[in-house]
Amino acid sequence: MSTDTPQAHAAKQVQVVSGITVRLAGDSGDGMQLLGTQLTNTSALAGNDVATFPDFPAEIRAPRGTRAGVSGFQVQFAAHEVHTPGDTLDALVAMNPAALVTNIGDLRKGGLLIVNEDSFEDKDLKLAKLTTSPLDEPWVENYRLAKVPMTKLTRTAVQSLGLGVKEADRCRNFFAMGMVYWLYGRDLDATLRFIQAKFSKLPDIQEANERALRAGWAFGETTELFGSSYQVEPATLPKGTYRNIMGNQAMAWGLMTAAHLSGKEMFYGSYPITPASDILHELSKYKNFGICTVQAEDEIAAICSTIGAAYGGAMGVTTSSGPGIALKAEAMGLAVMIELPLLVIDVQRGGPSTGLPTKTEQADLLQLLFGRNGEAPVPVLAARSPGDCFDTAVEAWRIATQFMVPVVILSDGYIANGSEPWAIPDVNSLKPITITHPTGEAGEKFLPYSRDADLARPWAIPGTPELMHRVGGLEKQDGTGDVSYDAANHEKMVHIRAQKVANVAKIIPPQEVIGPSEGELLVLSWGGTYGACRTAVLKGIEEGRSVAHCHLRHMNPFPSNLGQILGNYESVLIPELNLGQLRMLIRAKYLIDAVGYNRVQGKPFSVSELVEKIAEMTSGKQNMASSKLTSRAG
Repeated sequence: MSTDTPQAHAAKQVQVVSGITVRLAGDSGDGMQLLGTQLTNTSALAGNDVATFPDFPAEIRAPRGTRAGVSGFQVQFAAHEVHTPGDTLDALVAMNPAALVTNIGDLRKGGLLIVNEDSFEDKDLKLAKLTTSPLDEPWVENYRLAKVPMTKLTRTAVQSLGLGVKEADRCRNFFAMGMVYWLYGRDLDATLRFIQAKFSKLPDIQEANERALRAGWAFGETTELFGSSYQVEPATLPKGTYRNIMGNQAMAWGLMTAAHLSGKEMFYGSYPITPASDILHELSKYKNFGICTVQAEDEIAAICSTIGAAYGGAMGVTTSSGPGIALKAEAMGLAVMIELPLLVIDVQRGGPSTGLPTKTEQADLLQLLFGRNGEAPVPVLAARSPGDCFDTAVEAWRIATQFMVPVVILSDGYIANGSEPWAIPDVNSLKPITITHPTGEAGEKFLPYSRDADLARPWAIPGTPELMHRVGGLEKQDGTGDVSYDAANHEKMVHIRAQKVANVAKIIPPQEVIGPSEGELLVLSWGGTYGACRTAVLKGIEEGRSVAHCHLRHMNPFPSNLGQILGNYESVLIPELNLGQLRMLIRAKYLIDAVGYNRVQGKPFSVSELVEKIAEMTSGKQNMASSKLTSRAG
């Protein structure tokens, strides 16, 4: 604790706990995302392992106080490694009735329920479509209810500053923040610095928010509503320098790193779409690193400008979500035809059409694999967590340049908006991405569609003497690249492009398995389901069950040893936030009768439901003496 932070621990009992899961919920204008982000950063600075799940309203401007307008932020911070933002909640902070009724189902019995009682008047109940106050319902007795007049206390704290009622009420989230900080032994310093930086040009607002924050802390220290506070000790994590990072931010940093490792300027052509837009926002800050960002007029212009940049020798990147990927499909086929390296990033969301734009889903896999006319295969990689977006971006560009092919990266809303502690890599340990361009040496005939051992064609920079060649969507003559309508040549080129993508499997590391290398059940997962699946499998192993976990990053092509791994288990379970897309691919390719576990509710899996499914598919305790927690099938 800092010297100017009130010390509550001397006055009340402090309970040391291994971890806490908190959800902050209120109207979209109540600052819950800000509160959650600050709690996350402060917990990371305290040395805890952290995982978060922001939840945004689907409507941009839903009416205040309504259920449709509820915004939430869930964070789990712990003294041990965590892979998910938690299942059941230890505490729920609800700023109004709508936030309460839409989130109460996730609060465990005996959990702490903190409400802003000033927001439970008749008009608030009406907006939430309630006839009576939920605070008067019998089920509230299942929880430790703390009714706090946050609005009144905040107004009192800032009264002498002469702010209007509306401005004063905007400080309520900082009051709630101070109260939560006291409750869980969080330090105020980092948030005080944030307030000073953010509101430096508005001194009255800065002072008001600081007062509200300290008033919330003081209320926690003096009130009789909380009998004790809680302390979560620092987690034991691998040594290194850590920072909290969100998925979209990590993706942007990975792209910039890949550009630097390959000695390329980056061109980023994108059209804003939820939940991918923050990658554009982040990259636009770094023009000094040779990053050119273009907010295009539409999705087609975005990818076509990216193709032009790639043809010119730059690192071309475009991003979108499912609806925008549909618009990019024809141009993606063009990139396949002219065999240029570029990256297409899909941050998936609920669909189809506009669907659930602020909710998570992983239902674009088949779209990215097959959603183009003709035979147009591309490598597809899927990030597993916020921090993993960095490594996935670097690997994707390495593949794209080595094999001269567009590469797709799959993320999703859960990964993009979630955050976790990220070990900052040693830049000296990052392997350079070597790129060579033909120089047009005198006497050599340039063949733009000649091939190296990987079947990659040369990446010729326009304007290089003697390297003029034809580009376009018409079929190319093998070697020369001239337009060709010859049937046999077309079939040959189709096979070459397919084999080039298949060759990527040669540089993919062998797929790893966590748990026994053979047994009853293998849980096979991809994308944002990683954390829940990994945690559930580890719980199963602790219970003595014969279960292992295999998580895929490489969706096309699959790792070369995946078939062998699948054959080592009696059953394969594939949890997906879709209706069974990976399951269909696994069944078709490996003739494995995989079992699906599927949800499409706009939110990630809970660990408990996967633990239950694993128990259902395994016989019980096994002799695990010969099993190793980490194994690699070779």
